[in-house]
Amino acid sequence: MLTADGPRVIEFNVRFGDPETQALLPRLRSDLLEGLLASARPGGLAGHELEWSPHWAVSVVLASAGYPESSSSGDPISGLDRIPRDIEVTHAGTARRNGEIVTAGGRVLNVTALGADPAAARTAAYAAAEMVQFRGRQLRRDIGARAVQRAR
Repeated sequence: MLTADGPRVIEFNVRFGDPETQALLPRLRSDLLEGLLASARPGGLAGHELEWSPHWAVSVVLASAGYPESSSSGDPISGLDRIPRDIEVTHAGTARRNGEIVTAGGRVLNVTALGADPAAARTAAYAAAEMVQFRGRQLRRDIGARAVQRAR
């Protein structure tokens, strides 16, 4: 974060599983592996440009019953087969049991959509999130709301 006293680190998010990353990677048009390999070579990323989609991204976390204090496990998840192909669903706290996908943690799924503007991305993400059902499903209804207000 840039402050009057210069840059300050609030938190390091380096795992690709974090919701922040899950909203960014669907916008990446370049080859991620190529960029990672370039960063490990002498000279690093000098001259290496990443290509990004101009679209906005919104990612909604679907959490299990009791999250964040506790979480429910073993609840069957339905509706994943209904998600449109252009929506990305990242499994965070899921497991396969007897051939079906069930909850297995607090943050269960992330549903990410791209759109031409904040409102379109938000509408698509929430529409897809509503297709997914499991007992005790929780999701915040304010994700992306400020971006939509600022864009108007």
